[in-house]
Amino acid sequence: MLLGEGDFGSEKLAVTWVDCEPGSQQDLHAHANSEQVYVIVKGTGTMLVGDDEQEVEEGTMVFIPPGTQHAIRATRGALSYVSATSPPFRIDRGNSAWTPLET
Repeated sequence: MLLGEGDFGSEKLAVTWVDCEPGSQQDLHAHANSEQVYVIVKGTGTMLVGDDEQEVEEGTMVFIPPGTQHAIRATRGALSYVSATSPPFRIDRGNSAWTPLET
């Protein structure tokens, strides 16, 4: 989590940086009231948004409307992406990792 609700006074935005291991896939999930974008920073993968599935690579941006199921899979090697969500989803900042509370 680079920027979460309340960080630096942020009320309407969350920003994350995620590194994915080769072959890993994020659980299919949705944010009921939030828009989200993913920007692929490194690697290639497959992005699932609703019923659509597309290949993504460095420089690709994907928009996810509120309430839309989505997930990303690292297909060839490691994958890194930045995501921005507005309004921010609530998270549990337990231990050294964070977990979204809304799915």
